[in-house]
Amino acid sequence: MLWLGLFFAVPFLIVAKISLAEAVFGQVPPYTSLIESAADGSASLRLHISSYLLLLQDPLYVDAYLRSLLFAGVSTLFCLLLGYPMAYGIARARPGLRVVLMMLVILPFWTSSLLRTYAMIGIFKANGWLSTALAAIGVLEPGEAVLNTDLAVYIGIVYNYLPFMVLPLAATLMRLDFTLLEAAADLGARPMQSFLRITVPLSMPGIVAGCLLVFIPAVGEFVIPDLLGGPGALTIGRVLWTEFFTNRDWPLASAVAIAMLLLIVIPTLVFEYIENRREQREAEA
Repeated sequence: MLWLGLFFAVPFLIVAKISLAEAVFGQVPPYTSLIESAADGSASLRLHISSYLLLLQDPLYVDAYLRSLLFAGVSTLFCLLLGYPMAYGIARARPGLRVVLMMLVILPFWTSSLLRTYAMIGIFKANGWLSTALAAIGVLEPGEAVLNTDLAVYIGIVYNYLPFMVLPLAATLMRLDFTLLEAAADLGARPMQSFLRITVPLSMPGIVAGCLLVFIPAVGEFVIPDLLGGPGALTIGRVLWTEFFTNRDWPLASAVAIAMLLLIVIPTLVFEYIENRREQREAEA
């Protein structure tokens, strides 16, 4: 609780305070104080909700939120589809080979994600090997590039966040009792039936953990959409950066951050509450 208080609650309260102020340009910091003192020594509290109202009124911010959710949701789905077979293979491998496979999954973390994203620019540009290969099979027009498209953003997010899906899934699947699959086969279950009715339900904690580890940071991702998506890939992370560093509108930028946090945290807490209630009912039964 002390750790969460220092590094979550305190920064959250600071950002929330700034979001309720009014932007004032040409001063440092560029916003008004919430407590104003009068000449007679009295003090008054002035809260401004204009920044939050602008988020609802301006379609730019609504579109940015929806686009961020789309990028994060689709990327999380592809991370799950790619990461589950990898995690399953790691869990079923021999102990010696398992260490090597885990190392291969962790290996990309040894290089900065920024450098890896910059390297993908060379792959996605018009004369890059991916754009050239797609043009050769007729998916792209000659000279057309994958760079500055939504496809580039999806590939970039999946590539950078795939280990976050594989590691919790592999940890969960390695604790799975695979003799249950043999028992299911002895009882006449086909492999796909055993997978859907035994493996997937028992690996659900790893699926949930992996999806949260990918989805939550992907919603606020700034670097990948900015470098690979071009001007059309407007996400909430890019809006936050622009309002804070370019427009110097700290209250609006803080309101964007608070709204993004609530957009992520509230559904997560509701889901956790529902899951805890479900597990409690199953334990009582």
